Order: sequence, then C-alpha cells, then structure tokens
Amino acid sequence: MTPTTSGPSPFVLAASAEMLYRDRPFTERVTRIAERGFQVEIWDWSAKDLDALAATGATFSSMTGYLTGNLTDPDGIDALLTSAATSLEAASRINCPRLNLHGTGLDDKGLPVRPIEVVTPHMWLTAADTLRRVAELGEAAGRVFTLENLNLAVDHPGTPFARAADTLALVRAVDSPYLRMNLDLYHAQIGEGNLVELCELALPYIGEIQVADVPGRCEPGTGEIHYPAVARALHALGYTGVIGLEGWARDDSDAALDAFQDAFTLTIPAPPGHDTTAATVSS
Repeated sequence: MTPTTSGPSPFVLAASAEMLYRDRPFTERVTRIAERGFQVEIWDWSAKDLDALAATGATFSSMTGYLTGNLTDPDGIDALLTSAATSLEAASRINCPRLNLHGTGLDDKGLPVRPIEVVTPHMWLTAADTLRRVAELGEAAGRVFTLENLNLAVDHPGTPFARAADTLALVRAVDSPYLRMNLDLYHAQIGEGNLVELCELALPYIGEIQVADVPGRCEPGTGEIHYPAVARALHALGYTGVIGLEGWARDDSDAALDAFQDAFTLTIPAPPGHDTTAATVSS
C-alpha cells in the first residue's frame, strides 16, 4: 500500500442553505451548515432577515447579486445595475465577498423572465459593457460579482449567455478581478460535459465552483459525475478557492454534506520513508 499523508484542505467548502435542511427555519439552516464547518451560500437576500443571519456567526461565501433586470436592454440594464448596487449594501451587512449573476433575470421557477432564443452580436457587446459597469460597482465596494453558467436542456430553457462557454467569454471580455466566473459543474455536465478540461480552460477566471450530481441535482455520488476525479484534477491545477454544494439532499442533509466532503477530500502520497498509511487532506 502506498503511504499517504495529511495536510490543510486545498479547497474552501461551502453549501447552499436554500437546498439543505429545508424542514428548518432559514436561520437554523445557516447555523447547522456553519456548525458542520462549511461556509454558507444564500440566494435572494431580500427575503431574508440579514441581521439574524449575521448574528449566526456563519461565514457567507456567496449570495444573489441582483433582484431584477438583464444585461441587454436599456430598462433591464438600469434595473440590474440599481439592484446590484443595493445587493452590495446587503452583502456588507453579512460580510459576503461574492455576489452571483445570471445572463438574465430568473423567476421563482428558475425560468428567464424574458426568454431569448437568439442572441445577436449587438446583445453580446451590450452584455459585456453592462458587466464592465457591474465590475466597477464591485471594485468600488471591494466585492466580486460572479457570472454563473446554467443549463438550457433541463432547468433554464431560454436563458441567454447560459453555457459555460458563454459566461467564460463574457468574463474574459471584461477582464476584471471584480467579475469572475461561477463555474457550476452540474449545469456544465448537462450542457457541455468534458468537465476537467473546462476547469482547466476557465481556471484563470474562476471565482467559485459549484457542484451537484447529474441527474437529479443531488449530492456527489448520486449520479454520473465522478467528483473525486474532478477534485484531484482541480488540486493538480492549483485551485484553492471555494467549492459550493448547490444541490438537494437525496435523503438526509447531514448525509449529503458528508458525501460532498468525502468527494472533495484528497488522499496525498506521502514522501519516501514517511511511515503513515491512513491520513488524508480534508476540510
């Protein structure tokens, strides 16, 4: 047997309070995730008691960075920029460093408020310009906006700029440290696949990685993605940032967090002569 050795976690692990412990009040969900040693992710902050969330002592990893609007039409751009500025004020109340965006506003079912079937070159240029203005807001506040890829086949049909290739192209075009990519591997597996090469390609622009298994959007180990292999690849690439579980618990939320943590726990070969056989790198 090859000896193994332990060390600090190569990743920061977080979990969505929107999708776990759903039988509990929201503040209790946040507390439980934090008690388990994970950072916490939330969606629509406007529906939350921010003071109560801050009082939990949890470390928040990301939150929704807009309430209304889109990237391409004048009224939508104004609404997005206004709500992004308001979201930055909310982020300061819970000390949340990252604020998440999508290609357009989504309703409570995850469907685009304004579905778009064909994205024109003019829309691409306008979206990039809007995102530059969003990045400027982030820079002034010292916080980072992330643009998340989505899938069109299952969850978000009609959403513009949805594929990982689209979000990466826009983030590259803006080229600001205050606009990064939220690379959601669940969505990418449905839409594009080839996850390890996608991570390598996007690595310089990643602000966060989110995960869930396919199909079903539950914790790692419930579907077709071999997340331990993805974890090893990310470690080899030198990624040390946030990996967030944005998936439903198949049965039990504690078990889902256990499975997530196990998938992103790495076993590292020990140096020659090191006399240990059962240590791992974990969070």
